[in-house]
Amino acid sequence: MLTERTKIAVLVSGGGTNLQALIDANIQAGEIVLVVSSQAGAYALERAKNAGIASCAVERKAYPSQEAFEAALIATLEEKGIELIILAGYLTILSADFTAKYPNRILNIHPSLIPSFCGKGYYGLRVHEEALRRGVKLTGATVHFVNEIPDGGEILLQKAVAVEPDDTPKTLQRRVMEQAEWKLLPQAAELVSERIRREKNERV
Repeated sequence: MLTERTKIAVLVSGGGTNLQALIDANIQAGEIVLVVSSQAGAYALERAKNAGIASCAVERKAYPSQEAFEAALIATLEEKGIELIILAGYLTILSADFTAKYPNRILNIHPSLIPSFCGKGYYGLRVHEEALRRGVKLTGATVHFVNEIPDGGEILLQKAVAVEPDDTPKTLQRRVMEQAEWKLLPQAAELVSERIRREKNERV
């Protein structure tokens, strides 16, 4: 018999559409037990409240250093026994020390087919603006593990999305979310949650 479901924390910064996709997916091998926002006013916190999920804000500006901020974030995660962290539109940079503490336990969704249009400075509309500027016919999204290199961790899942001739950055962003991000992230969460459960079961 498998052990209890993997405890998941979702880290957010804004509206939380990817968080909502995770909530709606009703992941079987894992359970979202905590939502942490980098901004106190983020609508994602309201989504968590509506779903009955514990939530809080841990803001970088509230701490004198990156080390103090990350210590507070780690304490918040450990209090809930978090085993898997999902970055869902989380815009605060995490240090190499933080990512090293959670090897193969932090997932991120990036709105392009890595290695295209990724790395430092590539987030939000900038990714789609660059895809259109370069004239690519296919873009998409990538779920990858997080390490010390921005968008540099092992790729877990990818899904391609067609670029239409009349696309704007905003229409392309929406299509990538609907056709790729909102499908891939729950799939990856299920996959890794199941892997963690099995690893725990083997140790029991």
